[in-house]
Amino acid sequence: MTPEQVLEQPPRVLSQRQRESYFAKGYLLVENAIPMKWIERLRSVTAEMVERSRERKKSDAIFDLEPGHTADKPRLRRLSSPVEHHPVYWDFVVHSPIADITADLVGSHVKFHHSKLNFKWAKGGEEVKWHQDIQFWPHTNYSPLTIGTYIYDCGADQGPLGVVPGSHEGPLFDQYNERGEWIGCLSESDLTKARVETAEYLMGPAGSITIHNCRTIHGSKPNLSDMGRPLFLNTLSAADAFPYTYNPLTTRYYGKIIRGEPARWAHHDPRPCLIPPDWSGGYTSIFALQQGEARDAGELGQARRDRAAVM
Repeated sequence: MTPEQVLEQPPRVLSQRQRESYFAKGYLLVENAIPMKWIERLRSVTAEMVERSRERKKSDAIFDLEPGHTADKPRLRRLSSPVEHHPVYWDFVVHSPIADITADLVGSHVKFHHSKLNFKWAKGGEEVKWHQDIQFWPHTNYSPLTIGTYIYDCGADQGPLGVVPGSHEGPLFDQYNERGEWIGCLSESDLTKARVETAEYLMGPAGSITIHNCRTIHGSKPNLSDMGRPLFLNTLSAADAFPYTYNPLTTRYYGKIIRGEPARWAHHDPRPCLIPPDWSGGYTSIFALQQGEARDAGELGQARRDRAAVM
């Protein structure tokens, strides 16, 4: 569906003004959108997952660990695909307000793509460099959006999500470097064109949600505070948006319709999209990619071959 068609449908949760703001700016902050009973459940299960991580000594397909992580002092960057590891996370996707909020922004038929929980640990939780999402997992159209749920209060010093107004209507940037290596972020030269100095930082009390379109330029600063900033992120799309590259965070729920009905016709946006490397051989996280931790010789060679095949 087009934004105009979406706006013609009556909203379920959001106001018409909020919907129009999302389409104009490419993002939305909704404070106190999630009832505290859900937040308490997310806090409890997330504490369980942190306990599970204590036995890990290095990052794997589930836990992405910060340097310095130990059993006594766990430091997590990401829990990948949380919906796969505890039923409460999937319950939240289906039964909390986020599914109906997504329907207000993509149309009444909503599809699940993937989830992750970025921890942004206290006293040094790593930055996420400026990037756009859709180049990681291209779709036939640009309806996909990501809803982040703040499990605890998030203030200015905790590394809140930063978003560049209107950037969803601008160009998609190349997220390979000059050597053909996937770095998952904008180059220094492109940062000067991306107007990141205009970014708005989305903060709010526990239960607030951030929503950003898949083309929107976004990132976050390190967390230098004494409080962590766990953000539960779910990527959802219109049912008529179909991915055409490998999903690096695939689960049993990949492609599941959570509102409405499956699409019989794909909606194709004529604007092109950059193709990422083939993630089917393994994927850690955007943190590892942006910090260069995953770019060993084999992966770099594969990234170069993948890019050459589509140029």
